[in-house]
Amino acid sequence: MSVYAEERRADRAADAEQRRIDAAAAEARRVEREKAADERAARLTEQRRGERVRAREERARLRAERRAARGEVLTAGNVYRKGTLALVTASALGSLPAQVLHFVGISPMLLPLPLAIEGAAWVMAAGVAYADERHLPAWVRWFLRLLVLAAAGFAASINYTYGLHLPGLSATDRQAAGIGLAAVTLLGPVLFEIRQWVTTLSADTNSPEERARRRHDRLRRRQHRAIAQLADRFVSAAPYGQLDFEAAFAHAWEIETGTDTPGMTPRLHERAARSAAALSHAQRAVIDPAPPRGRIGNLFRRRPVALPTPTPNQDETAETYVNRSTADLGESAPTSITPAPAPAALAAGPVVSLVKSTDRPPVGAVAAESTRPRRATGRVPAVARSTRPARTADELLTEAREVAADWSDRELTAEGIRRAVHTSPAKARVLRDTLRAERAAGSGEAAA
Repeated sequence: MSVYAEERRADRAADAEQRRIDAAAAEARRVEREKAADERAARLTEQRRGERVRAREERARLRAERRAARGEVLTAGNVYRKGTLALVTASALGSLPAQVLHFVGISPMLLPLPLAIEGAAWVMAAGVAYADERHLPAWVRWFLRLLVLAAAGFAASINYTYGLHLPGLSATDRQAAGIGLAAVTLLGPVLFEIRQWVTTLSADTNSPEERARRRHDRLRRRQHRAIAQLADRFVSAAPYGQLDFEAAFAHAWEIETGTDTPGMTPRLHERAARSAAALSHAQRAVIDPAPPRGRIGNLFRRRPVALPTPTPNQDETAETYVNRSTADLGESAPTSITPAPAPAALAAGPVVSLVKSTDRPPVGAVAAESTRPRRATGRVPAVARSTRPARTADELLTEAREVAADWSDRELTAEGIRRAVHTSPAKARVLRDTLRAERAAGSGEAAA
């Protein structure tokens, strides 16, 4: 009996456990269903919210597009152009019936006349616009304007006469009607012509950069008339479209002035050379100032320096410096440099003290004659004197070798040597040829 009871209790416990498991599974399924339902509702809510946001954005975009379209339509230019066309249409509608009634009252066969007169005025006005578009000569446009004025004036006189003879009106009203019909007849062509003028001026007035470019071209042609004329001749001589005016102007500038630097002339090069020489002298004077003058200054006098015999190619003047492009010419002096014989040392000149002596000469004393006459302008200031002694040919060649040791054959030019060792163009050409000959000899020996 106890075994049966135990089994019954076990079965009931198993059933209870199964019911609990089934209830838990059912609860889990319910929770999952509710969670899925909540997720679906959230997705639907988010979708509806997104649709509302997109709908708002679309409405805002359409409003912005309509606003932009209204802004483009209602710009000053569009309002002026379309308003002018509307006024022109109203003018034609106001002037044409009076002309038709006037000519038809005379004879029905004259019906085409008002159409021809009014049409001639508008066709000639359109011809003015076409001439502006094609950039025809000015006399063509003015001739068409005279035709417009003639046709519109004749139509205005007809309408004025018709207004003066309107029946059933007082004299004042007839006068007002005639003036109004004549004015409205002339108003259309005049407004159309003014509109065309404004359109042409607006098309010609480009960006500020274009206006500045045209101003620059006018100023350049006015200040450099001869060079601009020569450039025009180059452009006209070349085939159409193959030579640009800027290139022609640069070539003409080089022909007229001898330099390819825009704005530079031989006179400006001369001024630049003088300024550079003055600056070099001033810098050397600051680096190596002159010794003091007077009795103490005599102790610091330099001994005479042996100077080489001046040659025809001594350091050239500012004018030769201007034509510095001649340093690269093919012709040059012989390749070898023969050093000039050093002359004897110059005798030291008399010492002249700039300090005024306090010892008064005795009465009747006669001043000693000076071996060198003194210039009326006084002695040259120490700042203006060159403190650098003249170099011999060997010294120049040695300095040029040191400077151009690491130069390539292309860089070995007379102009580069002249700037590096500060000598004249003629000596620079000689140094260039000597160094090239030495390099050629060295390369030949290396190849052998």
